[in-house]
Parts: sequence; structure tokens; C-alpha cells
Amino acid sequence: MRFTFRGGRLALPTGIVDGDLRVVDGRIDAIGVVEGDPGEEIDAKGLMVMPGVIDPQVHFREPGATHKEDLETGSRACVAGGVTSFLEMPNTSPPTTSREAIADKKTRASGRARANYGFFIGATPDNVDELVACDGACGIKIFMGSSTGSLLVNDRADLDNIFSKGRRLIAVHAEDEARLIERKKQFAGRTDPKVHTEIRDAKAALMATTLAVELSEKYDRRLHVLHMSTGDEADLLVERGKGDGRITCEVLPQHLMLNAPEIYDRIGTRAQMNPPLRTKEHSERLWRGLHDGTVDCIATDHAPHTLEEKGQGYGPAPSGMPGVETSLAVMLDAAHRGLCSVEDVVRWMTDGPRRVYRIVGKGRLEVGFDADLAIVDLGRSEKVGARGYFTKSGWSPFDGMTLKGWPVRTYVGGHLAFADGEVLDGVFGGELTYAQ
Repeated sequence: MRFTFRGGRLALPTGIVDGDLRVVDGRIDAIGVVEGDPGEEIDAKGLMVMPGVIDPQVHFREPGATHKEDLETGSRACVAGGVTSFLEMPNTSPPTTSREAIADKKTRASGRARANYGFFIGATPDNVDELVACDGACGIKIFMGSSTGSLLVNDRADLDNIFSKGRRLIAVHAEDEARLIERKKQFAGRTDPKVHTEIRDAKAALMATTLAVELSEKYDRRLHVLHMSTGDEADLLVERGKGDGRITCEVLPQHLMLNAPEIYDRIGTRAQMNPPLRTKEHSERLWRGLHDGTVDCIATDHAPHTLEEKGQGYGPAPSGMPGVETSLAVMLDAAHRGLCSVEDVVRWMTDGPRRVYRIVGKGRLEVGFDADLAIVDLGRSEKVGARGYFTKSGWSPFDGMTLKGWPVRTYVGGHLAFADGEVLDGVFGGELTYAQ
């Protein structure tokens, strides 16, 4: 397999430049001036060639809730959105809390997942031996506050025990469980979805993140704060050790672009997620964190539920929303609107996750790296949902918005996986590797 993109804009680690890029046997072989046999020549004029997006937080619901999503449909949505690698969370049914469960997920993904894959192992109060012994996981996930699923570790002694054993990266869902319980009692009887942001307030997030940072410092343990939603947490990380690389964090397009309380008036319980959407002030502070380097990367927390489930009203309706299919377009549209640059988007969504999880061979246009590529038309405007969805959930919190800048082709390991609005058959990803 040998082919060359001619005349495109190449999103290199040093910036976007004009040039050619050759792929040989699934890897990037030459960049800039391509000498020798080009193989098949692909006209990329007017398009940007960038590394495929790495989404470091998705929930594909397999096993246990495959009516919402599964590894095949979720990964089809990935490649349709320019996402070529994903890291999947452990709150399935049964939960992914053992080496056997990790092995089962890898077996399920092999020959079905259309993008490259990695899996978290979930922490419980009594599975520390499994967490230490599981070499096949990208990281350890701790739910410090209750969310969708049965996993929860909120006792200080249990958290100390987990942080003190082993060296693998720990990723936390940071909401303080005791405060959530207290706030639920305080707001009992409220049935409008706006109360969700009040119950799961900024203080609940800051309390849990503060504790996680303290434990990271105490045990010199790598810590990643998932879906950071408040400016208060960003300020904390600046103050407490962010500079040495031990602590990293991510934000979501939803927390950057959708604000409470008005979003609840527009889409009701579809806007319900954990941690919740917050005020514009918090969004602006998260943007500042991205620009000043406090925030390392962007994820989606793709957490699909059916429209029927989301339409049950506040209380019965589950928290979570889909995101992999639209994340790149949402962020490219933000660049068009002057909130960031295209170079920023590429860095936050590709090289950022690569660095946090030490993923080998992905996330950069660099000779020797895998040819996981998104080909983007920066001038293309399209309404979200106009072409339908590949995710089983069949909706987006950005439904009806017109975004400028969309992936038009996606390559996984040098194979064309998505083109002309269709996911191609017979192209599958492989297991990610990590330089731990």
C-alpha cells in the first residue's frame, strides 16, 4: 500500500504548511517534498490533512447496554467524525474491573471496532490487586462521585489505598459524593432539569479535584482530571503542581460551547450530564485554561442514551450525551469564530491525548507514525444532524447548529475508513500501545 496526498495543507506539530504526504504500508513515510515512487496520487488541494483525533473518554455501552451503543456503532461514529482512536470507560454492565473484563473488551473490539481502541479498568474499594496487575489498561478510572453505572469510590481510606499502589495513571471523575447527597436532599422536589447544575455545583467538583490532587502529591502518582467543568478547578491546578507534568486534565466541547441555565430551556434533559453544563463564566475560564496550557487536551465523554430514555423527565432521565461524531466539527467551527486557531484544535485533539496517555505512534504527522488521518474541508458548512447519525442514539446536543469545518475522509492505519458520508466496510482499528 502506497499513496501520496498532493497539494494539501499539512497540520504538522510545528504548524500548518503546504506540502505532500506519502503513506507506505500504513505509516507516514515522507512529508513535504516527496521523492521517489508516490504510488497512488490523491488530490488534496483545498483540504487539510491532520492526524486523526484521539478521543480519550468515551462510553460505548458494551457489554450490558448495547441498545444505546456498542463498540462497532460507536467506532463507526468515531471515524465519521475524524476520530481514529478512542479510550473507553469501565462503567459497563458488568463493570470492567478485572484483567478478564479488559481481555473480554479487547476480544469484542477486534475485527469490529472501526477505530483504534484502548480500555480503562475501573477502581472499586476492593480490587486494588487487579488495578496493579492489569498491564493491558490505558489507565485506572475512579468515580469519586456517583454517575451512570455502579462504580463509586468515595471513602478517603479506599482512595489512599488505590493511589498508594502501582504507578499507572489514575483518571478521576471528580465530584464529591457527600456534597452530592447533601445537595440532592436540599433540592428535593424540584423537577425542572435546571436543578441538575445546582445539585452538582462547582463546589462539589472543586472538593473532589482538590482531594485527588492531594493524593497525587502524597504518592507522586500521575493524575488526570476528566471532563473538568469549572474555572475553580483550573485555578487549583495552576496553583498545585501542574507544571511538573504529573497532573493533567481535559475539557469537553459541551462545557466550552453550551451554557446553563439557558441550554435547559432549549433541549431539556438532553442537556443533563455529569459533571453538568455550567455558566458562561466557567466556559470562558476553561477557554483561558486551554490557551495558557493549564488544560492538556479535549475529550467528548461520549455517553449515549436513547431519545426515549432522555425524554423521561428530570429524575428518571439518565445523564450523558453523544459527542464523537461532532467534536472535531464543533471545535473547528470555534476556530472559525475566533475562539482559537485551527492549529490549537489539532494540538488539543491529537497530540494532547497522545502525550497524556503516552500513546505510541499516534497523534502527529511525523515520519514513522501510523497513518491515522482526518482529511478536513475547513470551508464546508453543514447543519448538525442533516445527514443523520452513525451513533445508535441518533441525536446530538448540537442538533440543528450550522458548523463550518468538517472531516470528509478518515484513514485508519492507511486504510480509507470514511468517505462521502459513508463508513466503509472491512476497515478496522487495532489495540493501542502505551509507553508507560
